[in-house]
Amino acid sequence: MSTRIVDLRSDTLTQPTEEMRARMSSAVVGDDVYGEDPTVNELESKIASMFGKEAGLFVASGTMGNLLAIMVHCPSRGSEIIIGDQSHVFLYEQGGPAQLAGVQVATIKNEIDGTFSLAELQRKIRIDDIHEPITSLVVVENTHNVCGGKVVPLSYLDELVSIVRRSSGPSIALHMDGARIFNAAAALGVSVQRLCRDFDSVSICLSKGLSAPIGSILVGSKAFITQARRFRKAVGGGMRQVGVLAAAGLVALEQIVPLLGKDHERTKRIAKAVHDLSSPNVVVDLDAVQTNILFLEIKQPDLVGSEFVQDLENVQPDELRAGVKDKNGLGVVVRSCDLTLKSVRLVLYHQIDDEQVELAIKKLTFVIKQYDARWPKVQ
Repeated sequence: MSTRIVDLRSDTLTQPTEEMRARMSSAVVGDDVYGEDPTVNELESKIASMFGKEAGLFVASGTMGNLLAIMVHCPSRGSEIIIGDQSHVFLYEQGGPAQLAGVQVATIKNEIDGTFSLAELQRKIRIDDIHEPITSLVVVENTHNVCGGKVVPLSYLDELVSIVRRSSGPSIALHMDGARIFNAAAALGVSVQRLCRDFDSVSICLSKGLSAPIGSILVGSKAFITQARRFRKAVGGGMRQVGVLAAAGLVALEQIVPLLGKDHERTKRIAKAVHDLSSPNVVVDLDAVQTNILFLEIKQPDLVGSEFVQDLENVQPDELRAGVKDKNGLGVVVRSCDLTLKSVRLVLYHQIDDEQVELAIKKLTFVIKQYDARWPKVQ
């Protein structure tokens, strides 16, 4: 049967806007490997300025940006980076630091708010000992994906920077995996420059929630970017007339970044609707919903995330009779992601409007009430 799909699997699902498509089709381009694409140069310069850094580099993805940062900051064999154990770099970038950069990774347990213990960070920083690897880099993710789109507090970042600088001076670098850094800035009401002020490099994604079809920007000092550009070529990231993509990034900065707060508001609306059901089986921590990512926690022992995801995608005759349909009478499919056995993730973005939010709420309400009828209380 025909259905209405509300796809909340990820904010990577954003589509280029009409303005983006128009700007892409008319973009002035050149050979970016030679540094001659004016649209790429404009985007790199604009984002570097926004972040208070000297230079920027257009790369194919956030994974590539993070890898290049690690390669530049860890030039010596036997280098080690310190990072949260739930970070994207550690979990979802295929072991790139070890596989491609020859760098050892030391992890610290991420707390539910996306931070990790600063006391343990101090203990993990290696002193100058010939038996040990060299601590060369500390990586922070902001917002934190696996921890539910949490914004890492400014006070925490300031303290982390102080500890690292006090322990090592400039010898240990600081990198921000800022795939969703604009979401963090919107949630805190501060500039991205302030958020990343003390970090030596930042990777910023243009295709997560910003509607650009591809690309990230890596920013840092001129010397850092010069070396990153060299490594980009080595890993196959040198692109030619890439201004057709960079043009979408410029539109994203102008037109989509100012709208991120609306994504956050819509996410919180869904969260509150689920919370107000007072379900014993599926719960939401409202205080934990800070940006555009929402985690639904499953308390029922006999229910797992993959089953919840499937139930949100199935359309039953009963739900149509219960009014779970769009204005044309189509059944509603909500796509989500079971990142863990006992949680389901929903992510909002530019193309998820108020109508789709209400449809998602109807579907979630119907499915969760079915669970509650089946399991009136958690054993």
